Order: sequence, then C-alpha cells, then structure tokens
Amino acid sequence: MSIPAPALSFVIPLYHSEATIAPLVKAIEGLTIEGGHEIVLVNDGSRDGTAGVCQQLVTEARVPIIFVNHARNYGEHNAVLTGWRHARGRFFVNLDDDGQNPPDEAVRLWRHASEQGLDVVFGHYQVKQHSAWRNFGSWFTNRMTDWALDKPAGFYLSSFRCVSAFVAREVAKHEGPFPYIDGLLLQVTQRIGSLEVRHEARHAGQSGYTLRRLVRLWMSAWINFSVLPLRLATVLGLVLATGGLVGLLVVAWLRLTHQGPAFGWGSLMGALLVFSGTQLVMLGVIGEYVGRMFIGINRRPQSVVREVVRSSGA
Repeated sequence: MSIPAPALSFVIPLYHSEATIAPLVKAIEGLTIEGGHEIVLVNDGSRDGTAGVCQQLVTEARVPIIFVNHARNYGEHNAVLTGWRHARGRFFVNLDDDGQNPPDEAVRLWRHASEQGLDVVFGHYQVKQHSAWRNFGSWFTNRMTDWALDKPAGFYLSSFRCVSAFVAREVAKHEGPFPYIDGLLLQVTQRIGSLEVRHEARHAGQSGYTLRRLVRLWMSAWINFSVLPLRLATVLGLVLATGGLVGLLVVAWLRLTHQGPAFGWGSLMGALLVFSGTQLVMLGVIGEYVGRMFIGINRRPQSVVREVVRSSGA
C-alpha cells in the first residue's frame, strides 16, 4: 500500500551541521501541519559528525525523515536539488541548517503559497543576522540578478523559500554541474511571491559560505542564465576601440600642427597595457563560457549520492 504524500517537505542541506541539526529537527517534529510533513536531510560531504547525528535522528524520528548522504561536497544548490528529488510533499520548503530560519516561519511561507496559489514564495528578511560582508554579498547577488535574470527589479531572492512540488520537480530535471536554483525557478514559473519573515542569530558554528563560494554563486547566476557579460565585453571593446581611434586622430592632428608634448615610449606602453588588459578580460569572459560548456559536455556529475536512509513511514 502506497504511503500518502505529506503536505509539506522540509528540505535541509547540511554542511558541518553536527552542533545545529538536532535541535532544528526536533523543532520541526513538534509542528502541527494539516496533511502531515516530512524532513529531508542532505549531508553535503561534511567532515565532522553530521552523518552520525542524522542517522541517530532517523532512528528516533517522530515524523518521516529521509537522510541522503553525498559522496563529497558539491555545494548548497546541488544539495537542495538532491533533496527535491527525494522529497514527497506537495510543497517543499528550504531551511538553512544553522537554525536561522525558524520552522514556524517556514510554515507561514507554505500557508501563503497555498492560499495565494503561488508556485514559489521567498522569505524576505527585514533584519538579517549575518555578518556585514555576508549581507553585502547577498545584496550584491540580488542586484546582479536584477540584470541577469527575468525577475522584477528589486525582487528579493533568498534560500529560505517554499516551492510547489510541480515546479521543484521541473527544476530538479536540470543536470548541469553549476545550478543556480533561483534562476531555474524563474525559468519555470512566474507565479512567485515574497513574505517578510523573521531571521534569527546562528545557533552555533560559522557560516560555510566563504568569499570563494559567493564568487562561484555570482558566476553561476550571471554566466549560466545570461549572455549579458558577453554583451558588456562587446560594448567595452567598442567603446575602447572608438576611444583609441579618436586618440589616434588627435595625435595625428597634433603632430601635423606641431603642437602638444613629446610622444614616446611611455605613452606607447600605456596604450598597450590598456588595450591588452581589455582583450584579456574579454577573452576571460568568453573562456568562462567555453569552459562551462566543456564541463557540461563531459557530463561532470551534479552530485553523487552515497546512501539514502529512511525512517519508518518515509
């Protein structure tokens, strides 16, 4: 006999979450949700005791729990897609593993999506409990996506989101090794909304989002879903070429009229450095596109699942 699908699946990507995941799971288990709920934990290559804690939580589960263990670290967005592929609910809600997204606020996102007939509802924070540089990174990412993605200007995107099962499964069909979930969501549906939610201080440990990871996220947002960088490189090349032509005409006029300062090695090397640097920037942008195409064609795996452990009833 098939087990009926729960109303809501809590999908939580984990990375070095040994000290934070148990209290979060216990809080989710204590929720009362019409139609029931389940928890999907995706351990993304943690090197601490996260896997052991999760397996213990499965044995003690009061609601269905599915534990998925990645073979190595693939990144948050890849882990979320893995969770979506194993979740069974009619809606999926994503939470951070550090307790900063309160479970009761996740329920509010789900109710808002259900009542308004929305496919995606993003949690919008009035006050964020992140460090200053992390807040800047989030602000910069949202400003970049205003340019690169088909979304209303200024619309806030966050990893605290509720997504309908239909849209989540469409997005989870993506097999590329550099997914950017918000970009994929905006390609699938325009039924999106936002709800102001509470953001709490991190319960323990430090954020796994380093500057390097944020840069990779920015690159995925721009290069995977937009040709805007190529167009900007083209415009920059045209502007500099026009400036160089104008400068050449001015220099020729000054020489013909015997005006201006002496011209020599310094001005020549300065011009070479400007134009050579510009060419390298444009080649780098083009090379990034070609490199990602090469990796995709060679079928680099988005993620590899080592094991799946389910509680009774999951």
